[in-house]
Amino acid sequence: MKIAFCAVMFVALTTLAKAEKATAVLHPSSASHVTGTVTFTKTDDGVRVVADVEGLTPGEHGFHVHEFGDCSAADATSAGPHYNPGKHQHAGPEAEMRHQGDLGNLTADASGKAHYERVDKELKLSGEHSVVGRSVIVHEKADDLKTQPTGNAGARVACGVIGLAKD
Repeated sequence: MKIAFCAVMFVALTTLAKAEKATAVLHPSSASHVTGTVTFTKTDDGVRVVADVEGLTPGEHGFHVHEFGDCSAADATSAGPHYNPGKHQHAGPEAEMRHQGDLGNLTADASGKAHYERVDKELKLSGEHSVVGRSVIVHEKADDLKTQPTGNAGARVACGVIGLAKD
């Protein structure tokens, strides 16, 4: 039994070491209708994050990687706090010191659709601080990029677990 478990763990760790792409499918939480996909792709400059989300109210919405890959609670609180292995203060995605999971805001148009794309130098797809297996949360309000510890972004309207994707 121990040998089988060790073999499975070795394969899992080897796979994570080679992670080039991951994805999260966003599902609505509570009474929202927000859905979408978020892809994470390793590049020479960091991790390219691309999100396409719909069902939002027009305007800005906080967008973060959260600690746990668990979207089971109706309000998505099972995903835990922002992913923050460095124990930094909450800030915007361009800040030198921030939660690793601080991605800023999505901006929804009048039809409720948002597209987000940026290369993030803090995110990792492999190793000790990988975001694979964690979750992505979209919030009901804008992240003010300063209020501790969450940016005053309000309720969680969508959640998706980040998993490995085919290249």
